[in-house]
Amino acid sequence: MSKKILILPGDGIGPEIVAEAVNVINTLREEHGLDVELDEALVGGAAYDAAGHPLPGATLELAREADAILLGAVGGTKWESLDIAVRPEKGLLGLRSALNLFANLRPAILYPQLADASSLKPEIVSGLNLMIVRELTGGIYFGQPRGVRKLESGEKEGYNTLIYKESEVDRIVRVAFDIAQKRDGRVCSVDKANVLECTELWREVAIRASKDYPDIELSHMYVDNAAMQLVKAPKQFDVMVTTNMFGDILSDCAAMLTGSIGMLPSASLDENGKGMYEPIHGSAPDIAGQGVANPLATILSVAMMLRYSLNESAMADRIEKAVEQVLDQGLRTSDIMSDGMQQVGTEEMGSAVIAAMKD
Repeated sequence: MSKKILILPGDGIGPEIVAEAVNVINTLREEHGLDVELDEALVGGAAYDAAGHPLPGATLELAREADAILLGAVGGTKWESLDIAVRPEKGLLGLRSALNLFANLRPAILYPQLADASSLKPEIVSGLNLMIVRELTGGIYFGQPRGVRKLESGEKEGYNTLIYKESEVDRIVRVAFDIAQKRDGRVCSVDKANVLECTELWREVAIRASKDYPDIELSHMYVDNAAMQLVKAPKQFDVMVTTNMFGDILSDCAAMLTGSIGMLPSASLDENGKGMYEPIHGSAPDIAGQGVANPLATILSVAMMLRYSLNESAMADRIEKAVEQVLDQGLRTSDIMSDGMQQVGTEEMGSAVIAAMKD
C-alpha cells in the first residue's frame, strides 16, 4: 500500500528547497520503486495570506492522514507585525502539538569535505557525529499560564511557564537511550537542575529511566556548560537529550560546528514513528527567490524520512551517498563556499544530487 507524504513548502526559501527535495522523491519513485503518494498544502505565512490562519483546518487534516510530512520553513519579516496568535510560527507549533511530535532528532555531522567551512579548527571538529534529541511539545514554549500583563504600577510584565510532567520526560529520554544503543552508547542529559526545579525533576526521571538501559552511559550537564563544551570539545558527546528551549538553542550552536546550518536535517516523531521532517535553518527571507539557498538539508531530511518513517533505509543511504559525492565533486552553495570550489545555486545543487543518485 502506498504511503502518503504531505509536502508543506511554507515561506521564504521553503518553496525553492522543497522543490529540489520533491525532485529527489520523484526520482526514487520513478527509478527505484518508492511507493508513495504526494499531497501539498499551505502552512505558515503563506497559509495566513490565503486563509487567514497559519494552520488551516484542511492542512491539519491532510497532516493527520499522512504517513510523513516534509516541511520547508515558516516565517519572515512580512508577518512579524501580526498578533502572536496568528504568526507563521504558530502553524509549526500547532502541527507539532496536534500530531504529538514530541521527539525532535537533530544530527550534527561534519562532512569531511566541509571541515574548512567550520568556524572551529579542523582538529576540534573533524569526525564530529552528534545527535541532539530535543523534547518538542512541552516546556516553556507551550507552558501555561503565559502572556503579557499590566501591573498596578502601569508597567508591563511578560511571563512564561516552564513545565514538564514525569511522563513527558520519561518518553523523551527513552528515545535518546534507544538511539544511543545504535551509536556509541552514551547519553548526556542537559538541564539546569541547580536553579530550576522543573529540570531538577527532569534529571531525577532521567536517572530512573536509565536503570532500564544498563548498557547506556548516562551523564548530566548544566546547559551553560553544555554550550561551552560544544564549542570547546564537541566530539566528547554522542547523544544529547534536553528540553524544548535548551534543545532549540544548543542544536543551532551545534549546527555551526558543521560549517553551515544549511547542511543539517531534522526529524520530529510521534510514539509510532510518524514524523515531520525539515531543515533546521529558517526561512531566510533575505535570500528568498534568488536561487542561492542550500537545498542539501532538506534533501537530507528526505533521507531521514525514508529511514525513520517509511522503513526504506537503502534509499536513505542512496541519498546520503549522493550528497557526499556531490561534495566530493567540489560543488558548493554560497553558505559552504570555500577557495577552489565551484559555486552553484539551488537548482544546480539539487540536479547534481539526482545525477549522483543515478550513478
